[in-house]
Amino acid sequence: MAQAARRLGIRLHSHLSESADYVVHCREKFNRKPVEFVADHDWLGPDVWYAHMVHLSESEIRMVAESGTGTAHCPASNCRLGSGVAPAPELARAGAPVSIGVDGAASNESGDSISEAHTCWYTHRALKGAGAVTVEDVIHWGTRGGARVLGIDNIGAIETGRAADLAVYDLGELRYAGLHDPAIGPVASGGRPKLRLLTVQGRVVVEDDTIPGLDLPRLLARSREALRALAG
Repeated sequence: MAQAARRLGIRLHSHLSESADYVVHCREKFNRKPVEFVADHDWLGPDVWYAHMVHLSESEIRMVAESGTGTAHCPASNCRLGSGVAPAPELARAGAPVSIGVDGAASNESGDSISEAHTCWYTHRALKGAGAVTVEDVIHWGTRGGARVLGIDNIGAIETGRAADLAVYDLGELRYAGLHDPAIGPVASGGRPKLRLLTVQGRVVVEDDTIPGLDLPRLLARSREALRALAG
């Protein structure tokens, strides 16, 4: 699969080491650590990224960093399932690409990237102290880090020549009033700030907290209908 993907110029992605069971299974069946196992099959490199990566040894962190393999850090999903906390700060310090993801609806009911960033900031500080992760670290992982993980050079930062992918939040609510730097509000204060404007390559996709052309009440009604059918 790796050889075929690289011939076609397709990047490689999977989930890895999400739970302790990954480690146990690999040791029992292959006598290898999970990262060692995927390395044996050419599933490491700057064109590869994995979700979760919760249970990594120091040697695996080095292998991931040295190969340029990316990690999609999903702290809320891992907390939801009780899987543990990924060593995202250690991966970043080692030089590995780190981004932030929400995983799927089966283990993350909100699928909200702002909540994910807030959870990321809190979780690592609770685990390893207030100096473990800064708001700036989390913002970097969610922007430039994500671009690096995906191998996309023209996004992830507000700079001349990059795509005009911009989110403009309304930070006028009371929850943001006490911040020394309002720019950290979406991560530090949590919740869902109102989205004044969202552009993708300069095209407006959200305006005044609504998606133009989307009938949200109808979408919610259809969702509830599907849920009743599934549960019934």
